[in-house]
This record gives sequence, structure tokens and C-alpha cells, in this order.
Amino acid sequence: MFTGIVESMGRVRGIKRGAQSFQIDIQAETILDDVKLGDSIAVNGVCLTVTSYDAQHFIADVMPETMDKTTLKNLKPGDHVNLERALRVGDRLGGHIVQGHVDAVGIIKAKENRDIAYVYTIKAPAPVLHYTVPKGSITIDGVSLTVIDVLPDSFTVSLIPHSADQTILGRKQAGDYVNLESDILGRYIEKLLKTGGDKETSSLSVSFLAENGFL
Repeated sequence: MFTGIVESMGRVRGIKRGAQSFQIDIQAETILDDVKLGDSIAVNGVCLTVTSYDAQHFIADVMPETMDKTTLKNLKPGDHVNLERALRVGDRLGGHIVQGHVDAVGIIKAKENRDIAYVYTIKAPAPVLHYTVPKGSITIDGVSLTVIDVLPDSFTVSLIPHSADQTILGRKQAGDYVNLESDILGRYIEKLLKTGGDKETSSLSVSFLAENGFL
């Protein structure tokens, strides 16, 4: 479990590719002070398991499913990546609940300056847009962001200077691909509304969710 608040940028030191998977070696000094074998680290929003490490880098395996569904397959030595350690109980939840399970890959259609901010228009597949709402949360390359608007085939978000400077999103341009994870809470709510939960005891409804601040 993550929050979408990137702790640091790492750098890809090396990649060992297999037929349908690969092993990635990432330089990441600032987040490795308390790392252990088997720990989860989000790399560009993808939850990976630490299989080896020292004080300056860690290694993780990327399985075929992850290669198929994320942009990690496009990484090469020297590329920078967003890094976040798993959430600890008691930590502040500065972003939103992020699983590190990428739903789809999007593409940046446009990037424009608005005063101090960058506004990105990101083309996304319909299943992601289905759970994307204005003022809601979405994770882009591991960064928790607030949606400005939702369009027929895309959505817009805004980055403050700090987020642009401290994450790889500030380096992204129109035409670049990004990992997208929709808000898990929206998916759970939809399923509960469709199934009705326990039909004998459930009082869950759209009006109930609205009255209690969920909608």
C-alpha cells in the first residue's frame, strides 16, 4: 500500500532482460536506510519486491504481466524513476490510497504552463476514465494527483512546481507514456452498488453515500 507521495527519484543502473521478464537494478540511496529483503517499493507507480540491495541500490524482478501492462518495459539504463516505500501504519496519508497495481498506460496529449503550474492532458482508455471524476484522485507514474476535468477520451491534472521538480513528471512531454492507476475506492463502491451487498441487511445506496460525504 502506498500514498502516491514520491519520496525520491532513482536512476536505472542496469537491466537484465529475459524472454518475457527482466531484472532491474535501481540506484536509490535516500530510501534504502531501512530496506529489507521482500519489501515493496513503488517504481513509477508499480509495486516491485526488493530481491537484493546494498546502501546505494536495489534489485527487483519484473514479471511478464507487469511488462505487458506498464511502461517499465520501456526503461533503459540512465533513466530516472519515481520511488516510494510502502506505507507504514501511523504515517500521514498525504496523497490517497494507492496499491501500486497499474490499470493501464496513458499518453500525454498536451502539456502547458498556467502561471506557476503545469497542466497535463492525458489520453486514457475507457476503463480508467470510467473511475475518473473531477476533483477525484488518480495516480500517474506513482504520483497522487487531483483531476481537474474529464473529457471524452482524456483527463487533465495540474502539477505544482515542487511535484514537477521532485518527480519524473516534470520531465515528461507530449507524446510520452505514463502509468495510470484509478482510485480503488471508486471501484469498491461501484461493486457494492451493483451487488447490493447483503440484500437482507444492506442499506447501501447512492443517497446514503451522498449523505455521508462519499459522493
